[in-house]
Amino acid sequence: MAEGTLVDKRLFWAQENALPVPVRTVFRGIGQVFFQENAITGILFAVGIALSSPAMGFGAILGAAIGPALAWCFRFDKSELSAGIFGFNSTLVGIATFFFFQPGGASLALLAGGCIIATLLTRVMRTSVPFPTYTTPFIVTTWCLFFLGNAWKVVPVDPSQGPLLPTLHLGHFLDSTTNGIGQVMFQASLWTGLLFLCGIAINDRRHAALVVAGSIIGMLLASHHVSEAMKSLDPERLIERNMFDNIRLGLYGYNATLVAVALFLWRRSLIPSLLGVLLTVPLTEMIPLAGLPALTAPFVLAAWLVMAIAAVEEKFGKKLGEKLFGPTAAPCKEEAEPSTPSA
Repeated sequence: MAEGTLVDKRLFWAQENALPVPVRTVFRGIGQVFFQENAITGILFAVGIALSSPAMGFGAILGAAIGPALAWCFRFDKSELSAGIFGFNSTLVGIATFFFFQPGGASLALLAGGCIIATLLTRVMRTSVPFPTYTTPFIVTTWCLFFLGNAWKVVPVDPSQGPLLPTLHLGHFLDSTTNGIGQVMFQASLWTGLLFLCGIAINDRRHAALVVAGSIIGMLLASHHVSEAMKSLDPERLIERNMFDNIRLGLYGYNATLVAVALFLWRRSLIPSLLGVLLTVPLTEMIPLAGLPALTAPFVLAAWLVMAIAAVEEKFGKKLGEKLFGPTAAPCKEEAEPSTPSA
């Protein structure tokens, strides 16, 4: 690495570490939604959300504060607390509450209760489950809030409501790609997607590349069998609209962006990431059929499926191969002991 790059990176981290500890912890929690332990990344994420929806931006910061505050009160692991681990699920709960329901007393109560439950679930799952649980606490909690809010007649958000800052339309391909990044936090906005991408890139350019690739592949896979007249359920709002509109809104790309990074962190190989991305699209189509918003469930399920396949292959692959095809032949002497070339 060039000396100038090293100096820039040190200055960047110095700026991040200069933030007050509570502020750094809150914004690292927002950054961890995309697996980025970086408060400056989290700040860019929060700005991106607020430009699209001030209410959801407020919900993100409130959720990102409630989770770590609760973790601090209960004396959860200090290193995980500092890294933002107890903030990302509550961040997503805070955003999701104001995605589904108008701000008000009832929705604030749902938000606060949901953030507390999601944080406690994060702790329980991290200490009792032997594999990554990712955003499972957010998914379970938000499904409960979704049904509770509807049962209590909490005022819903108008599905036709667009982003606060007018967005540009750059064609189906670019709209779908950037929206696929922004939709990880419920935003269909070019500006939000670009700010998210910048936030990821300043922390890890490889992750930024994976996010873009995941969004593009998810969009292409969802598009391959679509006709102009085809209708489908919006995986989040659970309303029927034109399939092309759902794809353009990034609804088949955002889970792919998450699983691409998650599986690359699990195994430094592109093959698991690609397999996970391919699995997210059919899962995104199936989950809403059960009457549940997809949220990030396709990402989590796809990651678990890939990990399960790898575990089965590691445990039984060699033995099964030997049973079906016979034991692996020992290398011949010439292969095992290559001759030394003469001087």
